[in-house]
Amino acid sequence: MKITFHGAARTVTGSQHLLEVGGKTIMLDCGMYQGKRKEAFERNRSEFCQGKKIDVLILSHAHIDHSGRIPCLVRNGFQGDIICTSATRDLCAVMLMDSAFIQEKDVEFVNRKREKNGQKLFEPLYTEDDVARSMEQFVGLSYNRSHQLFPGVRLTLMDAGHMLGSAHIILEIDDEETGKSRRLVFSGDIGRPGIPIIRDPEPIIAGADILIMESTYGNRLHPPYEETDQELERIVRETAQRGGTLLIPAFAVGRTQQLIYTLNKLHNRGAIPGLPVYVDSPLATRTTDIFRLHPETYDAEIRNFLLTDDDRNPFAFPNLHYTQSVEQSKALNVRKGPMIIISASGMMEGGRILHHLCSRIEDARNTILITGWQAPNTLGRRIVEKEPVVRIYGEEYELRAQVEVQTGFSGHADHDGLMEFVRVMEKRPGHTFIVHGEEEASQALAQDLQNDLGLANVVIPESLQSFVL
Repeated sequence: MKITFHGAARTVTGSQHLLEVGGKTIMLDCGMYQGKRKEAFERNRSEFCQGKKIDVLILSHAHIDHSGRIPCLVRNGFQGDIICTSATRDLCAVMLMDSAFIQEKDVEFVNRKREKNGQKLFEPLYTEDDVARSMEQFVGLSYNRSHQLFPGVRLTLMDAGHMLGSAHIILEIDDEETGKSRRLVFSGDIGRPGIPIIRDPEPIIAGADILIMESTYGNRLHPPYEETDQELERIVRETAQRGGTLLIPAFAVGRTQQLIYTLNKLHNRGAIPGLPVYVDSPLATRTTDIFRLHPETYDAEIRNFLLTDDDRNPFAFPNLHYTQSVEQSKALNVRKGPMIIISASGMMEGGRILHHLCSRIEDARNTILITGWQAPNTLGRRIVEKEPVVRIYGEEYELRAQVEVQTGFSGHADHDGLMEFVRVMEKRPGHTFIVHGEEEASQALAQDLQNDLGLANVVIPESLQSFVL
């Protein structure tokens, strides 16, 4: 058995791992690298496996840093199944199409300048046609249903509790070369108990022989979710009192729906003023519709909410508006506060959020609320670090707006949650690979897994590093 780490090795983005066993090659995730634009452009093209060499792809969830290069894989010749949950398949149908649309528009914009300068024109990583072809290869699999991939290799997906449709990947492998039967667990992104809408992560009691595990918050703790609700209430009230706009850059899938649901609860309790709330992201609007289609993933809290809410809809309440057209989005830039605007993208590297930042970042009455992890070299990271001047669309803007950071909305387990994920395993892994984390977070988690839980052979792989087990 050979494992090669093609992405999310000593970084958080671009999840992609190759498993070679029994003459077959299995890809775990096929994510897009996100970060500094030039570096991301180059890495997404250079560090990529040729699709003809892959037999099957198993996808843990739909976030672009886990799914975003699937159409490129298909474009390069991959013809196998893409196995994931049905909810993940539905989300990928809109998220990957949105990704292709953005890429085509971005390349079109850049090529106009390059053509004038006589430079070689770029091509998008993939197109909307590539996405359409990719969707024909998706195969939906329910949680806890064993499925034979190949003779000697069986797959089970378990609820990871990270986002709609997210899964832990369990592979039961009878390795003919060694005569060993081994259990490989790929954690995907591990959710945290108590977050609204989706169920808590399902513990893997049986454990694993080989564990590939994320470490995004391996050195940090989240505040209790109840405190996060209270903090959001405070931020809304203080911004409204200043007459400002609360601008929330949010990932269109998962985070936006959490925010809407939380604002719905605060509105119903009369805890916040009745100011207008705008969800200015067509992708977020489409994915919210998909959330409505999958009540089988809901937790007890939201099921109870559905019984008591006046309109029985966690994603709708008075004063909540979903914008669609470009004209509606532009109109928000000249609208006076107080109000709330939730817009993508979450790391502020593209999308409508950039236009809202241009018009509001230099006004001290406004608040920018960061609710998710920000990759290095992104505009989001620079705002979190409160750089006094930031560049948007090539222009410099002074950061005068208030900046608030809330990690409590995170869909990732924190340090203690990650430790608990392993602690409950009856069979502790003999080999553990720590991925999907910045080096400090990964090192902290690796050290505690060794010292506190007694794990042996804990490794933080380098990019493109291989291991034969």
